[in-house]
Amino acid sequence: MTTRSSKYIGVFAALVLMLVPAPFPAAQPQSAFSASIQPSLADVLEDVTPAVVNIAVRSRAPAETNPLYNDPFFRRYFNLPEQQQQRLSAGSGVIVDADKGYILTNHHVVADAGEIAVTLKDRRRFSAELVGSDKATDIALLKIDADKLTALPLGDSGALRVGDSVVAIGNPFGLGQTVTSGIVSALGRDGINVEGYEDFIQTDASINPGNSGGALVTADGLLVGVNTAIIAPTGGNVGIGFAVPIAMASAVMEQLIEHGEVRRGRIGISVQDLTPDLAEALSVEESYGAVVGRVEQDSPAAHAGLRAGDVIIAVNNRKITGSADLRNRVGLAQVGSEVVIEYLRDRVRKTVTMRIEADETIANPGSMSSRLEGAEFQDAAGNVVVSSVEDGSAAARSGLRAGDVIVAVNRRPISTVAELETALKNAGGTIALDLFRAGSKHVLLIR
Repeated sequence: MTTRSSKYIGVFAALVLMLVPAPFPAAQPQSAFSASIQPSLADVLEDVTPAVVNIAVRSRAPAETNPLYNDPFFRRYFNLPEQQQQRLSAGSGVIVDADKGYILTNHHVVADAGEIAVTLKDRRRFSAELVGSDKATDIALLKIDADKLTALPLGDSGALRVGDSVVAIGNPFGLGQTVTSGIVSALGRDGINVEGYEDFIQTDASINPGNSGGALVTADGLLVGVNTAIIAPTGGNVGIGFAVPIAMASAVMEQLIEHGEVRRGRIGISVQDLTPDLAEALSVEESYGAVVGRVEQDSPAAHAGLRAGDVIIAVNNRKITGSADLRNRVGLAQVGSEVVIEYLRDRVRKTVTMRIEADETIANPGSMSSRLEGAEFQDAAGNVVVSSVEDGSAAARSGLRAGDVIVAVNRRPISTVAELETALKNAGGTIALDLFRAGSKHVLLIR
């Protein structure tokens, strides 16, 4: 064989080897392959799901009748009774204390409840007592008398990071207990409910109607949030859900257990977010914090030496993200407790301790006229603003709305909640409220 022929044979052999496929690697067992790619949450959920309950609420709601029946003056003129019908609603809750039977849920789940029933995963059913409820944070606390309960251990919602895996557990659409998974999409969300205290965890784990009050749990089985709201332009889940951080829910729970209500705290300052422009003007390098705009005289902040222009960056050794975060921390702190405030002044870090005092700018609804029962009022820059009106309440039936700005009672000007309360007590029969609504002046007659 010639050298040239040998060369061609060698090239041909090489081409053949290139075309022959390499042998496949040995097949791995399917279970091992699946476990390495997608670990299961089944073991964690087996321990967690018994702590999540279904809540059924029986309440009374006005019957659907002629629209004229909703007019308070029409009803009074014809002396019509309040027509009501039974209404059933469902939600979720999470057991946080197995020994005492405490269950966290949402305020809007149990609002106006006549009867509350709790069903456990093992199908046991109990009547629940409403310990207390807080509309501003949308948190309520229930109590049941039962044994062999499972409670969820509380996690650190302040340590969450965007991208952390979470699981939402609840009772969507009344189907029964359902588990969905996702990640933390964002932290510190606010602006969802302008009347409330907000620091929401945003998640893409599916949260639908009926999930309200359910648990948001980490991949290792710790409770970090109470599911509370969704953005649902189509009526269902679109991947944007919100949960109240467990740190906030726990603070509310402690006050509900002790007082049956949340007593807001204050230190006597007005603040705004630290924007890049403000940071540059104040020569501040930090990108987070709240700038003090005003310090009230004889307030805890004034006694502690805070001044306008100071930049508050931490409360109790935990940094704050902005003015809403500071409002939450102070507003939910126990009245009479002490807080450590860290702030910047002329680029120098300073620390001061001050005592929380009661926030009396929010009126106690029970102290107002019974004809305005169900409304809450708040001082705002020399005016009195209606901060909320409970559906179906006396205030709602009288025509009062959240956002109304009351400027006079029976033609006598008022500028504070205290003056409103005094004017209502001194009013005789008919009460005439001069108010502004959506920029227009109105007179609301309350008989």
